[in-house]
Amino acid sequence: MLRSPILAAARSPRTRSLVENLPPTKAIVDRFVAGDAMADAVRVTRELVDSGRKVTLDHLGEDTADRAQADATVLAYDALLATLGETGLARSAEVSVKLSAVGQFLPGDGERIALENARRICTAAAAVGTTVTLDMEDHTTTDSTLGILRELRADFPWVGAVLQAYLYRTEQDCRDLAYEGSRVRLCKGAYQEPESVAFQEKGDVDRSYVRCLRVLMAGAGYPMVASHDPRLIAIARHLADRAGRAPGSFEFQMLYGIRPEEQMRIVEHGDLMRIYLPYGAEWYGYFMRRLAERPANLTFFLRSLATKG
Repeated sequence: MLRSPILAAARSPRTRSLVENLPPTKAIVDRFVAGDAMADAVRVTRELVDSGRKVTLDHLGEDTADRAQADATVLAYDALLATLGETGLARSAEVSVKLSAVGQFLPGDGERIALENARRICTAAAAVGTTVTLDMEDHTTTDSTLGILRELRADFPWVGAVLQAYLYRTEQDCRDLAYEGSRVRLCKGAYQEPESVAFQEKGDVDRSYVRCLRVLMAGAGYPMVASHDPRLIAIARHLADRAGRAPGSFEFQMLYGIRPEEQMRIVEHGDLMRIYLPYGAEWYGYFMRRLAERPANLTFFLRSLATKG
């Protein structure tokens, strides 16, 4: 019941100012975000890699309508990727990119600019031996994002896609993308979507997730199972076994700061476990979506306000 108002607050400048200035906010955000600076992200990446986990790094920012900000985001990814290469972390860490952060919404030729900027990031990733995944945002960007994905894969076939199980269209998108070499992250979805395009009930989203997962596991691509739900993780393993998938032919993904004990159990089970690790000053929208996704996150936040406010 609280999901919709929390997601609405994620786009409210007034609420953002209030939340950012609450005394306990920084300590709480630190649970989900590596820090403001690249050095923070690299430090946490090293800790995660040393524990046996893989990483995908997100330089936070989205919905930019400023060309200079989009260019600055590309420079941040260039610097991050160069550092991953220099430190040897590129073997275990890739990057995730929101196209709206690199120009997709710029007036006029935003899609072209986003494609050029994403291509530059992919070039930098290829130079250090790692990969890029294009994050998916709300449903209004799906066709544009998949179109840019197709363009990028002509030169960088390893670019990862993200599909969201709460959209009605996603099962068919999974069929379209379940081909050899195609990396696909399947998540439930974290945006507020209308009933005309998306399932509204948790049970319906879960059932869609399983149907989509069945398609990806039976296909020839590389599924990336983004879920914190133990039941869906067990189903993913069952479907992988049924499809005859060898270890390393798929992976699990979870968000930094959520269910770390389960992350380590997955590693100890012998499966690949990749952590989605965000960093940067533009953490507000990401943080609010994490609160909306799980009641436990909101409870943690409110308890912290009560005890530290």
